Amino acid sequence: MSESRLAALWHNFLGESPTWYKQTIIGFLLLNPILLGVAGPVVSGWALIAEFIFTLALALRCYPLQPGGLLAIEGILLGLADPHSVYHEAEANFEVILLLMFMVAGIYFMKDLLLYVFTKILLNVRSKKVLSFLFSIVSALLSAFLDALTVTAVLIAVGVGFFAVFHRVSSGAALDDTQHDHTQDAGIDPSSLDDIETFRAFLRSLLMHGAVGTALGGVCTLVGEPQNLLIATVAGWDFQTFFMYMAPITMPVLACGLITCVLLEATGLFGYGAPMPDKVREVLVDFDAAQQASATQRSRAKLVVQAAVAIILVFALAFHLAAVGLIGLLVIVLLTAFNGVTDEHEIGHAFQEALPFTALLVVFFAIVAVIHEQHLFTPVIESVLAMSSEMRPAMFFLANGLLSAISDNVFVATVYISEIDAALKAGEIDRAEFDRLAIAINTGTNLPSVATPNGQAAFLFLLTSALAPLIRLSYGTMVLMALPYTVVLTTVGLAAVMVNL
Repeated sequence: MSESRLAALWHNFLGESPTWYKQTIIGFLLLNPILLGVAGPVVSGWALIAEFIFTLALALRCYPLQPGGLLAIEGILLGLADPHSVYHEAEANFEVILLLMFMVAGIYFMKDLLLYVFTKILLNVRSKKVLSFLFSIVSALLSAFLDALTVTAVLIAVGVGFFAVFHRVSSGAALDDTQHDHTQDAGIDPSSLDDIETFRAFLRSLLMHGAVGTALGGVCTLVGEPQNLLIATVAGWDFQTFFMYMAPITMPVLACGLITCVLLEATGLFGYGAPMPDKVREVLVDFDAAQQASATQRSRAKLVVQAAVAIILVFALAFHLAAVGLIGLLVIVLLTAFNGVTDEHEIGHAFQEALPFTALLVVFFAIVAVIHEQHLFTPVIESVLAMSSEMRPAMFFLANGLLSAISDNVFVATVYISEIDAALKAGEIDRAEFDRLAIAINTGTNLPSVATPNGQAAFLFLLTSALAPLIRLSYGTMVLMALPYTVVLTTVGLAAVMVNL
């Protein structure tokens, strides 16, 4: 093969990613078979997890689907997991896949209403502390009764909308220029560079407050997170029972989380505290005025339809009339039918945001299958079950939190609840201890897991969204900004578990 062809192949491999990144991925692929032969499948499995986390950590260098997918394929070829196991992991999480496919696309068709509402909020609430508190508590309330990924999709749509508006104006484009490329800063007026960086920091902090809010609210109710429903099903708890059992831990955590939000904005630590630049506010005021002035009967009718469908959405989700993804499909049908969106390609744009992440999630299930088949978490589970009954709730909380931050909280909850259910049926623990341990599992998988994007699907969705590169939100930045929340949620949650359980 000629040198020029080799150079072309090298250039095509992972595209424009840095050379050192490409070399690292190739190094991983070469190392794994050697590790399997020398150290065995357990060591090789843990190495695969670390390598996959590396691809997530550098998501801004290369979307994790490609390098992570190569690692997952190699893991299957090496026999660390069976393709059928990957299918079963995806099948078990089919509701989440449906949600990503249809609900996120449904939110796309509501972006005009969302941008209108949040523009009013941003322009009328001038205090960054109050605004951050509102983002956090509203996200918590919505996540408790709806779904964290749906709420995150709303936040992403709003963030992209605001950033695009200011980017257009800073680049000299018209306010209504929807074809403007807001991913490139080359055309920005030099006098606006500082403002756009400050605006990025402003949006980063708001989005992180909102993302953590989804965890604060999601832990409280049976429907807040997928693993909550799984745990409640095994335990036989209804909505009210679940809430009452969790409240002694979740309510103090919620209060301390909201206090942390305000303190972070007041101190400006860990990347928080950036205000909205005056120039950005002026642009958004002009944008709002222009939107009002250019409003037609047809555009107003679209907002009315979107508002009506939003009410239907909240009602359907609150009463769980169908799977969340199917409700999302309902939203798509209603909004496109009544707002005149009938072109196939125009509809296709709505799916661009969610489908890459959906594919990445299935790749993630392959890594989870490796964890499952190689029993990588079994030693941790067995060591915790071997402890005294007084120590178990606290240790379950910490073990679930640690493992969830590494892998996936739904998988961890599935493994642990199955283990204690088996222990209950075998007579090793009584029903009272089963309930205490189930509470520890639920709070453990939901709270300390905010430490990394791996542990929270909403965090991972935000990290790999179109918004993350726009506001320079990398894996490392997310971990740093989540750190104070991680400390507070883990400390307060652990103390509440020790006192109440």
